[in-house]
Amino acid sequence: MSRDALTTIDPGMPAVFADRVTSGRPGAIMRFTKRATGEGEPMAGKRTTLTVRLRRLAAMLRELRESAGLSKEDVSARTGINVTTLYRIEMAQARPQRRTLSAMLDLYQVTDKIRDEALNLLSDALKPGMSHAYEGALSDVYATYINFEAEALSARQYQTSTVPGLLQTFDYAAAVIDTSMPRLDAAVMESRAQARMDRAVNLTKEDPLELWVVMDEAAIRRVVGGPATMVGQLDRLLDETKRKNVILQVLPFDAGAHPGMAGSFTLLDFRNPVDPELVYVESMSVHDLVEGHSEIRRFGVIFDQLRAMALSPRDSAALIARARDDLAKSISDR
Repeated sequence: MSRDALTTIDPGMPAVFADRVTSGRPGAIMRFTKRATGEGEPMAGKRTTLTVRLRRLAAMLRELRESAGLSKEDVSARTGINVTTLYRIEMAQARPQRRTLSAMLDLYQVTDKIRDEALNLLSDALKPGMSHAYEGALSDVYATYINFEAEALSARQYQTSTVPGLLQTFDYAAAVIDTSMPRLDAAVMESRAQARMDRAVNLTKEDPLELWVVMDEAAIRRVVGGPATMVGQLDRLLDETKRKNVILQVLPFDAGAHPGMAGSFTLLDFRNPVDPELVYVESMSVHDLVEGHSEIRRFGVIFDQLRAMALSPRDSAALIARARDDLAKSISDR
């Protein structure tokens, strides 16, 4: 897809989106799935939450092994590392211990430069990600998504029935989370809502996330948390439309059937070209975080269709303003 084709929506579109293509980058499919209730059920016990650097280390080790012409069984026989452990390390499902990593690098006969890079990635992977403060209240998949979002260059998101989490007010977020089944206790609910508030720093930091959102009209029409909460939420959306790094479009009811009716999703792209794109898929029963050429291409094509069917950013802002004014008027008329 050409830059001109993408910039027809808005001449002021951030260049990062004009450079996006739907082909994706090749890569092995990596899938992390969790049955979902809101952000997924809280997880207990020690766990490894995936970060950008852990995924990069895993890809490096997989490539080094393959370049050395060794199977996992070969590596296991020559290092004593369990084959299952090797699989989990190469799929970024576990962080290797330093001695384990050193044994692998010795076997692969890497250069000092590659060794230093791998050890630095391991050190960085040990640092807590953005989700760390909330991991007791979030599923593995959602916590992983938060960590990746914090380091992404851009996000293309389609949302079916609620305002995207990055753009929610606290009261709106709490009202949405309160609908979770089974019901959550107050502490977990507040932690999840606060996690959404803290994620918003991605839009205001020095090198902010470039966010392109297409949301169904239902997201601005459904009154969540009561009229006053919803007015506050629509005000927040209108403020966000003024950001240079945010594109917001509404897919109107009269657009008819569309390919996004199956559920919400987000495509993340990263600054470092060695980090493949990811797609985060949300539905009633599952959260799914996937990488792989075919998946990225499929969702990229779907997003292009949705943004083409949606109102322009200017008309979308006008629709949100009308919905906000109508709701505010209904409050004053009571």
